[in-house]
Amino acid sequence: MDETLGRFPLIVVDCWATWCGPCRMIAPIIEDLAEEKAGEIVFGKLNVDENRSLSMKYGITAIPTLLIFKEGEFVDQIIGAMPKKSLEKKLKGYAG
Repeated sequence: MDETLGRFPLIVVDCWATWCGPCRMIAPIIEDLAEEKAGEIVFGKLNVDENRSLSMKYGITAIPTLLIFKEGEFVDQIIGAMPKKSLEKKLKGYAG
């Protein structure tokens, strides 16, 4: 994961699990944003059950959680599902 982080200016990692209802609710929003923001924001997914060490490294205690990386550095996390417009507004602050 570390080598990927340095290759793109803004990366959003969707931390999820198969049993998480809110994760399933936000998944289509993330997919839409990935298409709409292609070339501007790179989106990835991290199954917290299959990647416990990374979950611990970034202090993920609730899901869905979006990890925000800018220029290869971890800068923030967004916890919980939210409407698309709200998420777009939050991400816009990092893309500029």
